[in-house]
Amino acid sequence: MEINALAYHETMDTHELLNFKTNCLIRSKLMQGICFDNDLKALMQKDVAQSVAAINELKQLYEKARTLH
Repeated sequence: MEINALAYHETMDTHELLNFKTNCLIRSKLMQGICFDNDLKALMQKDVAQSVAAINELKQLYEKARTLH
């Protein structure tokens, strides 16, 4: 019997990762506005793109989460 859902501890871990990557995204976007170095700004833009991709991937996993409902 195959269960296609996350266990409760996996759900919590996924939630924590989603929060972390969201925080990374917010920080990079905010720091881009006050950064004057073009190389650093480009690096932060790359981090934003990677964070968005990671968040989308984590959201797909999070849809398989078990809840108490």
